[in-house]
Amino acid sequence: MKITFKPFNKSILLLFSLLLTQTIFSQEFKLSKTGSSMTVLGTSSIHDWEIVAEEQSGTIQLGNDGDNITIKALKLTIPAESLKSGKGMMDNNTYKALKTDKYKNIVFEMTKVKEIVPNGNNTYKVACSGDLTLCGVTKNLSENFLMTVTNDKVTLTGENSFKMTEFGITPPKALMGTIKTGDEVTIKYASVLTK
Repeated sequence: MKITFKPFNKSILLLFSLLLTQTIFSQEFKLSKTGSSMTVLGTSSIHDWEIVAEEQSGTIQLGNDGDNITIKALKLTIPAESLKSGKGMMDNNTYKALKTDKYKNIVFEMTKVKEIVPNGNNTYKVACSGDLTLCGVTKNLSENFLMTVTNDKVTLTGENSFKMTEFGITPPKALMGTIKTGDEVTIKYASVLTK
């Protein structure tokens, strides 16, 4: 009995190669509670204040463009009522200002990578833009952070400032309006993502 082998169809071979490349060079990492932190810093007419995000989740998807690392996707989510100051009255005023009864989450999703510059020791300076959704309002903001990449972990560290009124939020007040919160807030973060 004679056995004949049909040659590979070129389009099938190309598809197989693309799938193999995607598997090798596209990796997703998920945010880990261990080591991750996010703090919101602000001012008031009496003293500075800070609130810590006790819960957050997110993913980053990395790839390669030749020898260069790329970010294909990045998304972070913070449950609004996981923001805690350790002071019940301040937390209640924060939730009221953020309308957490209606808007449960604060979400950042990257929309464009502007630049990724190697910084030595597996670190990269990243400039990107992304949509921040806060209190039901979405604004596209520029974001710069330092990214450290190892085989099984990605760490993002950075900070960004914006005004609450840009998102339609009235800065909270306390004690019959005698304590007024400043409009600008700064978010500092160290996000650890693992496989």
